[in-house]
Order: sequence, then structure tokens, then C-alpha cells
Amino acid sequence: MRRQRLFALGLVGSGVVVVAAFVFRVGSEGAASIGSTQAPLRTSGITVSGAPAAPRPAGNVRIAAVGDIVMGTLPDDLPPDGGASFFDPVDDLLAGDVVLGNLEGTLTTGGSSKCEYIDGPNCFAFHAPPSYSRWLKKAGFTAMNVANNHIDDFGAEGRRDTFAALRSVNLPFTGRLGQITIQRVHGIRVALIGFAPDRGANDLTNIPAAKRLTARAATMADIVIVTMHAGAEGSDRTHVEPGTEYFLGEDRGDSYRFSRAVIDSGADLVVGSGPHVMRGMEFYKGRLIAYSLGNFTGYKVLGLGGTLSTSGVLQVTLGADGTYVSGHLHPTQIVEPGTPEPGGEAIDLVSSVSEEDFGSHAAHISADGTIQRP
Repeated sequence: MRRQRLFALGLVGSGVVVVAAFVFRVGSEGAASIGSTQAPLRTSGITVSGAPAAPRPAGNVRIAAVGDIVMGTLPDDLPPDGGASFFDPVDDLLAGDVVLGNLEGTLTTGGSSKCEYIDGPNCFAFHAPPSYSRWLKKAGFTAMNVANNHIDDFGAEGRRDTFAALRSVNLPFTGRLGQITIQRVHGIRVALIGFAPDRGANDLTNIPAAKRLTARAATMADIVIVTMHAGAEGSDRTHVEPGTEYFLGEDRGDSYRFSRAVIDSGADLVVGSGPHVMRGMEFYKGRLIAYSLGNFTGYKVLGLGGTLSTSGVLQVTLGADGTYVSGHLHPTQIVEPGTPEPGGEAIDLVSSVSEEDFGSHAAHISADGTIQRP
């Protein structure tokens, strides 16, 4: 977060079993490589070598996704009881075969804050204790997105500590350059790819490269889920703006064009974060795009009130071939001093901006949160 973000964001103060999870990564730290082995194509009954492909798995995959997660920051802005009860009010909503969240910050006690090098009083760098990774695991998360503008808040050391903390509790992550993370669910391979307009992440502003990586993931998995950390920030940024969005002079991507491009290349679900407010949802080629799920938590570091406190848990069921089966938006809200609880205005907000922004493509969200295709 750069200069002047205090005004824009209202910042204050400085069972599910993963049968197998592995990471494909090109030129980035801290992951095992699966090399260049060619996986069977999803769209054909034969492999690239001409041999018959294995039968496509059957069944459904239940996915739950939330937006930005900040569990406080050292040294003083940390929750009571060491964070143990942080997610308790909402952990029953964090249920699914795949449960995703955006880790907005680091898990480290080391490294140097980026704010030592950024001129201006309104720089924000977040670091919670590495032990807090266990509370993410306990809450039900099966993977974390780290493609965002805060994974480097404490430099390379903070980044390495964060990845080590997640690995220590067997919690995979996605979003580093070239990274495709695979989770197996009942024999169904689910690929997770994170994109952001930030150094070290898969670059969502490079749409040709994003299409290539998504297409590769589609050859490796039955279902492809893309996360994007995109768009301008602030309480008044609930609408998806046409074209490239900017914040404090930074290119924050064209989330509309990006989302369609990755679906054209094989993505089955696109889930957004980054604006710090919820945005609308639409269907493109039968695939759901949730442009932003807002802030899920923000302990003592994110501004509260109105759209900044409005959040939700997106639950989606996909078939083994990636087709949309059903969806539901469970409203949540952030309450003082920045913890999540059920309730709030998410359904009304998302339903309204979806219709305004996407017209005939808008997701239909009923009063009980059911999400239907147009």
C-alpha cells in the first residue's frame, strides 16, 4: 500500500482431505517441480502420444472462497488468545473440498519492512507470527493465494518465512511466477493459479502469458480455478470499470478482459480480490466470475464501515468437467476490531452491482444467496 491509501481504504493505525497436493513452478523459490511431463489433454479421448486417455473422473467438487485475510500485524495489533479463535464465528462456512483465501500479508518475524524504503507516512506492511498458519489450517482452508501486493512486505526473508509457515501445516499456496498448484479431490484434479500485477506473481497484465499458463493447467487438471488480485481500491470501487484500472498511478489490470481470456483458455471459475470491497458476479461461457470478494478479515489494520466491512463466503459446486452445478453467497461482515462474523449486506450489494455492470450476463442472486446462471 502506497502513499494516500489511508484515505482510499479507510486504513487505521499504521471432512475434507487433500489426497495429493503438488506444485509446478518455473524459476521461483520454494516448490517441488514436476518437470516437463506432458499430462493428458482434458478435451480429448486420447493423450498427445495417441494412446487412449484414462476415463474422466465423475462426481462434483465443492469450493469455498473468500477475499483478503489480514490477521493483524506485529508487534501490537494482534488478536487475543494468539489468534486461536479468530475464525471461529465463520468456520462452519469455510467448508468444501477446496477452500481458498487471499493471504494479504506475510507470516514472519524477520526481514525488513518495505516501509523503510518507501517515502511517505502512508505505507503499510503486514506481518503476523508464522504460527498463525495453523489457524488458517484449523479454519478449513486448503490453499492460500499469495499473488498480491503484500507478499513482499518484508522482503525475500519474509516471503520465505511465509511459505515455510504454510508448508509446516501442509497448507499449499499458489500465485508465484509460473506456479500451478494441484489438489486432488475424490480423484478429480483441481488446478489453482493466482495472478496479480505485482513482482514475483503471475502477471495478470500480461494476458498472452496468462492464457498460456491457464492452458497448460487445463492439460494437467480436470478443473482450473483462477484467482486474481486486481482492480482499483477503495470504498467507492464496487463497480468493475471498463479497461485498465489504476490506483495511485499503478496498473491494476483489466479484470474484465483478463477473466474472459483465462476462461477462453480453460479456466472454470475466476475468483477476485484486491479492491477491498465486494464487486459483482457474472457468467461467461457458463463459467462464473466473481470479480471481488472484498475483505474477509482485517484486524486493526483495515478501515471498517459500509462497503469496507461487507464481505462473504462464495460456495460453488462444479462438476468433474468444470461445469457449473450450483452456487451460494453467504454474507459475512467485519466487526470491530476487524474480525469476521456472519451477516451483513453482501447479497444486496453484489446482486445490485452485478445487474448494473453485466446486464444479461449478470449472475442472478436470490434473497437467500443462491447464485443462478442468467
